[in-house]
Amino acid sequence: MISFDDKLQPLLGKKTADALETGLGLTTVGDLLRHYPRRYDERGKLTDIRSLEIDEHVTVQAEVRKCQKRQMKARRGQMTEAVITDGTSELHLVFFGKVAFVAEQELLPGTRALFAGKVGRYRQNLQLVHPAFEILTPEQDGSSFLQAFLPVYPASQHINTWNIANCVKQLLEIWDGPGEDPLPADFREEQGLIGLEDALRSIHRPDSWAQIAVAQQRLKWDEALAVQLTLAQRRKASTARPAPSCARRSGGILDAFDARLPFELTNGQVEVGEQIATDLESTVPMNRLLQGEVGSGKTMVALRAMLQAVDAGRQSAMLAPTEVLAAQHARSLAEMLGDLAQAGQLGGAEDATRVTLLTGSMNTAQRRQALLDIVTGEAGIVVGTHAIIQEKVEFHSLGLVVVDEQHRFGVEQRAALSARGERENPHVLVMTATPIPRTVAMTVYGDLEVSALRELPGGRSPIKTSVVPVREKPAWLDRAFARVREEVSAGHQAYFVCPRIGDEEPAKSDDEDKRPALSVVDVANMLAAGPLRGLRIEILHGRMPPDEKDAVMRAFAANEVHVLVATTVIEVGVNVPNATVMAIMDADRFGVSQLHQLRGRVGRGSAPGLCLLVTEMPEMTATMERLRAVESTLDGFELAQLDLELRREGDVLGAAQSGRRSALKMLSLLRDEDVIADARAAAQQVVDADPDLEKHPGLAGMVATLLTAERADFLEKA
Repeated sequence: MISFDDKLQPLLGKKTADALETGLGLTTVGDLLRHYPRRYDERGKLTDIRSLEIDEHVTVQAEVRKCQKRQMKARRGQMTEAVITDGTSELHLVFFGKVAFVAEQELLPGTRALFAGKVGRYRQNLQLVHPAFEILTPEQDGSSFLQAFLPVYPASQHINTWNIANCVKQLLEIWDGPGEDPLPADFREEQGLIGLEDALRSIHRPDSWAQIAVAQQRLKWDEALAVQLTLAQRRKASTARPAPSCARRSGGILDAFDARLPFELTNGQVEVGEQIATDLESTVPMNRLLQGEVGSGKTMVALRAMLQAVDAGRQSAMLAPTEVLAAQHARSLAEMLGDLAQAGQLGGAEDATRVTLLTGSMNTAQRRQALLDIVTGEAGIVVGTHAIIQEKVEFHSLGLVVVDEQHRFGVEQRAALSARGERENPHVLVMTATPIPRTVAMTVYGDLEVSALRELPGGRSPIKTSVVPVREKPAWLDRAFARVREEVSAGHQAYFVCPRIGDEEPAKSDDEDKRPALSVVDVANMLAAGPLRGLRIEILHGRMPPDEKDAVMRAFAANEVHVLVATTVIEVGVNVPNATVMAIMDADRFGVSQLHQLRGRVGRGSAPGLCLLVTEMPEMTATMERLRAVESTLDGFELAQLDLELRREGDVLGAAQSGRRSALKMLSLLRDEDVIADARAAAQQVVDADPDLEKHPGLAGMVATLLTAERADFLEKA
């Protein structure tokens, strides 16, 4: 009997198994059977070419319009050029070498075929360079393409979708089924779900759309239930170890701080602050996610929570993803507190504490003093990078951990920090400026309470965003440079953001017409020699030594630098109210949420902000539509939903952080909110009665199969 854990090599052969492993990381029967089709093409129904994304690896069903061979101009040899169509739009193909002769002979006008390759652009045309292709003809006796539905699988340059389809077909012919279904029969009946074997066979070899829908529903439930069972177990276990009660104290440092505030807190800050204050008073560890727009005042909420912990005789730690941001946070917190952060110093307030910075780049003397302040409890608030969680760092009494921009930290690091308390778990507050749709929060942060700040504090200026379409309107770029100079002349400052640094080899592209991404070094030199000549320009990127980065940021904050040309190292936390304009070069190479984050660096003072999205992308492409969406709204929650729609949904389960493939292959966080909610309720009911799933071995096995040890570990530590 063939099980999910059996290796593919003995069943499919070494060459095929190697291709599946190299291209897709699939090594077992279970891996391949759970590598579901991305979509289904009906035989004869052509792919919508206009919807293709540049740089995406695609499989297209189309008809050949023309095909001809010609001599290459740049080098010796011949090439074949073809044009395929879906009836309304065209896609150009280019073949070289021996395949060029094969393509000329087989891709006759009127031929229908599947084409697989990476979408590029050449002279305004969408193009596939050297694509693999498979002719669709009735003569393919025994081929999987004779069926009415053509499954289109996530593929790679090592193996194409039709090869994957044939591998699955071959495997299903010898597979005996999964044995006992992991979902109990009464549960399947209650939810109206088919058996696992039927679902897997139908998802790969369907006869109708109805059969596909029924199979998908069962497989979605498997994924949703596996995730929710893990989160339910996590919630159950979180009460096993108490947290320190940080009761509010009348007349303490928090009251003193509130009395000095020169502005009123927003209603959202007051409401969320009360939720957190109540959590801190409990001995049940707080696990709360605080999400809010860029500039919505999350840091103020976090500081007030940290002061409540200090009033209770406890310490707070704030973890930042970079040394630049950690130093910025430490300075900002100290400035906000004033003499309340000067404990033990001349002029320090009566109830003062101390803000201590700890980073890996500090010199020996600085580090020794910081460690001493932490272990003695002199430092009520400790700010740093992952250096905080090293074994040498001993807290006097850690009560609260604040994690800024949690998606930038490995979960192992966050878990290590949470475990710093010897007998108690510290309370944990996670902050993110990337708003998260409710379905993502339910799925990924199911063991956290979620709070949101939707309104901006008074005094924040509006940010206007404009796309600069260089390809159609090249003169707009000159106007953008002039606009930056105008802002500097008015006493303000500017950012230029670039996709890469410039001291590394640019990524190679299959599209010879596509230039490398703009770099910090090149753009800074171009600006200094041309449109911004005479202005003080500095660069900032992640590979600079920490002291240099800090010096540049200090100079920029002091208005000693007019223009800062940087990578996304300035994406979060950097606060320079005098910076009013940002130009994001090659904006099409950034994600929606990232663009929203970046533009939040301007408009932080009394003057309005301007964000220019500079791109060479043509209009009427999906990428340009994405940029236009960012241009049209400042609502980060709306953009987060759009970002989720555009991205591979499964990535939200931590694949990017862990380097592993995502567990969400079938479940749609956008469309399956009801399934997620029902699975959450069902999982809680099961875990309440059977915390370790000892009475439900099938469910325990399903969790292990779908999540893997690494993924379950990720969820538990998150």
